[in-house]
Amino acid sequence: MAQSANSIVVEGNQRVDADTIRSYFQPAPGQSLTPAKIDEALKSLYATGLFSDVTISNRGGRMVVTVVENQVINRVAFEGNKKVKDDQLALEVQSKARSPLSKTTVQADTQRIIDVYHRAGRYDVRVEPKIIERGQGRVDLVFEITEGDKLGVAEIKFVGNKAYSEYKLKEEVTTTETNWLSWLKNTDIYDVDRINTDQELLRRFYLKHGYADFRIISVTADLDRARDGFILTYVIEEGPQYRIGTVDVVSGIKDVSINDLRGALRVAPGQVYNAELVEKSVENATIEVSKSGYAFAQIRPRGDRNVEARTISLVFAVEEGPRVYVERIEIRGNVRTRDWVIRREFDFAEGDAYNRVMVDRAERRLRNLGYFKEVKITNEPGTAPDRIILVVTVEDQPTGEFSVSGGYSTSDGFIGEVAISEKNFLGRGQYVRLAGQLGENVQGADFSFTEPYFLDYRIAAGFDLFWKTTNATSYSQYDTESAGGTLRIALPLTDELTLGLRYMLSQKEISVSITDEVYNNISWALLEINNESIVTSAVGYTLSYNMLDDNRNPSNGYLIELKQDFAGLGGDTTYVRTTFDTRFYTPIVGDFVLLLRGQVGNVAGWGNEDLRITDNFFKGPDLVRGFAPNGIGPRDLASGAYGQDMDALGGTMYWGTSAEVQFPLSFLPKDFGLKAAVFADAGSLWDYQGNTTFPNIPNWDKNLVDCSAIAGSSTKGLQNVCVADSDSIRSSVGVSLIWQSPFGPLRFDYAWALSKEWYDEVQQFRFSGGTRF
Repeated sequence: MAQSANSIVVEGNQRVDADTIRSYFQPAPGQSLTPAKIDEALKSLYATGLFSDVTISNRGGRMVVTVVENQVINRVAFEGNKKVKDDQLALEVQSKARSPLSKTTVQADTQRIIDVYHRAGRYDVRVEPKIIERGQGRVDLVFEITEGDKLGVAEIKFVGNKAYSEYKLKEEVTTTETNWLSWLKNTDIYDVDRINTDQELLRRFYLKHGYADFRIISVTADLDRARDGFILTYVIEEGPQYRIGTVDVVSGIKDVSINDLRGALRVAPGQVYNAELVEKSVENATIEVSKSGYAFAQIRPRGDRNVEARTISLVFAVEEGPRVYVERIEIRGNVRTRDWVIRREFDFAEGDAYNRVMVDRAERRLRNLGYFKEVKITNEPGTAPDRIILVVTVEDQPTGEFSVSGGYSTSDGFIGEVAISEKNFLGRGQYVRLAGQLGENVQGADFSFTEPYFLDYRIAAGFDLFWKTTNATSYSQYDTESAGGTLRIALPLTDELTLGLRYMLSQKEISVSITDEVYNNISWALLEINNESIVTSAVGYTLSYNMLDDNRNPSNGYLIELKQDFAGLGGDTTYVRTTFDTRFYTPIVGDFVLLLRGQVGNVAGWGNEDLRITDNFFKGPDLVRGFAPNGIGPRDLASGAYGQDMDALGGTMYWGTSAEVQFPLSFLPKDFGLKAAVFADAGSLWDYQGNTTFPNIPNWDKNLVDCSAIAGSSTKGLQNVCVADSDSIRSSVGVSLIWQSPFGPLRFDYAWALSKEWYDEVQQFRFSGGTRF
């Protein structure tokens, strides 16, 4: 029987108004208060979170609603937490001061706190909520926390891997094993979210290398109390490696040029199947179709597998997609980064056609910026069926860095650097760096600024300022002081091809301390420019083609760079300097990677002007390891007539080749970042060009040396000016130890010179590196 709501008695309420409670029981006009309506009102009252208990009864024909109000939280406190700060926990819990106390919310908050500690690797955590009465319906909510010990990942195992070693697969995942370096990292913490990410990284790695049937069967985490950590076991099934069979393009749109689309593809028959190149092909083809006026067109790749032949034939189908427009792009979560810094990574604007491929491209760009911990782009319905709202959710992360670096090199001695940098300056996406160096033989400072979107185009522009002084060493017989700056701009012609333009203005002064004791032992070529300030004004460009799989630790692909600089737009020097450098990486067996490198260079004067000694190339271990800095190439033999070191004069032409096999030391944990290498180098530097006139210095003995009596010398200028200059091959073999240490990259080379000129200077051991903390 339906009841009337004309008379409702409310009891037990202290803070909530009775009329507010009665409003939940008011029936719609023309309706009576049925049992179903009463039950719905009861649930709604509980849902407010204001009441711990609500009962409904009939008393003398009246409906009586008796409520027990929740207590009000006076404050929320945390006790026992040392590893996680109060501020971080306060952001996680939903119970807040001056809000009603809800047992359900408190239970959920307890689990949220436990989850925070789990993400920090502390699985022994215990959280107990305590309620302290403060009178008048007010309470303090205190979470008592016993943090427990940190539990990390003791070991990562892979079962089922045949094509790639366990060491290689550990390099592909972000989770690491606990070891003595754990105090410098947090990637060894057992984190379910990170493990889910690692599964996707493994999947993409195998798909990139042709294993289209790859799947992860299971991932288990077993707690090993004896080792105070989890043992992660990935059970995987690799399947066979596929190559690309045929590649075809079909179009349901008549006006689309099939040939133009073929040119946009990044895949070809015979290649190892690469899912990333397939995605890139779809992206390029989508852009190409859009240029033809079909903004809604979609490119759908289809792969037909031939298991027996182990090939995948690809068909890229062009279809007219649904006409959907981007109504609005909403940016959420960015506290520091400006909205327009995020929006400019999209190749479309609000009101343009919606294309999922272009959205994925923007999401990938945003992730690669390094400004955010998380980037996620989702869709929401717009105001019309053909409208869509893109929601970009990001979470800012720290992008500044203060570093103190130190190291040692055989040419510069001990050196330290203090630097401060910011890659998202003021949230505007600009890069700024200021650094100072102080060392045994070198001091300097530099400042850099880069705007990645110059004039609102995807063009990186910036400038560099520098000052540097270098003291004389056994590798360089003079002091130098230089200062200047560079204006630069980088134009991405394609995703792989970049054109860099620059203008450099610098001043350099070379000084030699002239005393009676060194008059007869110092190079005449140095004296010609002693204490002279040389101003260089040059424009140049760099054309770079980058197909490396990883710029920091490449194992596959190649990099080609062509550089040219033209000096003579004012200043004291005139030359054309050209260099070419190419590197090729390829995996050979297991984790062994082969690096092949070739480099050539030439510098020549123009405008009837002679080159100065400072315009020449000076080469050593950067060309052929096993030789000292400035240890290869033309030398002034006269400067060594009395047993002194012969001065390097530099050359105008060089070439060099190198073959190196890098391999990890698999008996050490992956986190050590230690690799070894064996190498063979060959190259040459020759053709000295410079002023051959003796400087006019009092007491200079022009008849020191009889050049004809010195083997390997040639006379340039006056009869007794002796220059050793040969284009003979210098070569060496050696071994290296490469350490990507937590203190920065370190490299140790030990090389044996196989062929050289008698006047070259060798250096078997070379160490260089730095630190950052």
